Amino acid sequence: MGSSENSIQYEEVDTEQNVLQKHVMFFDRNNDGIVYPSETFKGFRAIGCGIPLSTFAALFINVGLSGKTRPGKFPSLLFPIEVKNIQKAKHGSDSGVYDTEGRFVPSKFEEIFSKHAHNNSDALTSDELMGMLKANRVPKDFGGWLAAYTEWKILYVLCKDKNGLLQKDTIRAVYDGSLFEKMVKEKASSGKHP
Repeated sequence: MGSSENSIQYEEVDTEQNVLQKHVMFFDRNNDGIVYPSETFKGFRAIGCGIPLSTFAALFINVGLSGKTRPGKFPSLLFPIEVKNIQKAKHGSDSGVYDTEGRFVPSKFEEIFSKHAHNNSDALTSDELMGMLKANRVPKDFGGWLAAYTEWKILYVLCKDKNGLLQKDTIRAVYDGSLFEKMVKEKASSGKHP
């Protein structure tokens, strides 16, 4: 009999990057493997966020993740995030769609919808999203609660459809980072500037 680790199915990815790294690489604006707050800011602006949200995101994300992705290194007031170590910054109270190695776990992704999408099997309402966040909470993991809430709330505000639904394909695209490039293209075609 195999271990439970052997029974988990992972999505195939290239050997260069795991899916979580691909998610983060959008924000590495100069492709040097390090994301500074200015790059996080520029990435959020590129997908259509205003200056206040982009500033908040840059500070919140980089301050929160920098030290975790730089194990054994002296803290830096520049708050760089090392993309190659991003899986070390995975927080608690999350969906489990990324495993501890940064791999995408399809069964955990499908579980979001089988457990929480009650009105539409391929989308989440705002209330269903909040229910998922509550269900994923690890006791006394206040930092994880805040991180999960912030990530999902920003995604919902930016990407809900005209009916107030966060579609499954949109959520899937955020996990592999392809959503960000799509948002940049949509913004460019609409003529909107940050």
